[in-house]
Amino acid sequence: MRRARLLIGAGLMVVVVSGCSTDDREWMKLDQKYTTEEFRRDYRECSRSGKLDDECMRSRGWVAVQPGKADPQQRPDPLSRPTGRQRY
Repeated sequence: MRRARLLIGAGLMVVVVSGCSTDDREWMKLDQKYTTEEFRRDYRECSRSGKLDDECMRSRGWVAVQPGKADPQQRPDPLSRPTGRQRY
């Protein structure tokens, strides 16, 4: 019985820890050359309490290659009327 509780507790810890994933987005500067050390410095300075501050990264010239959940992609409204002529 004690062993079962220990295994269940360990399993729950694995689930909790795996749910706390890190930010896997890639960042780059579009019109500038940069080094890995520059990126690491900016990433470290823009991270507070283990969470990356996107606005801080953008203010330093970085652009997220894959937008995260906090960066919704702009999608056109399928019900809006297009401007200009359309070809069929």
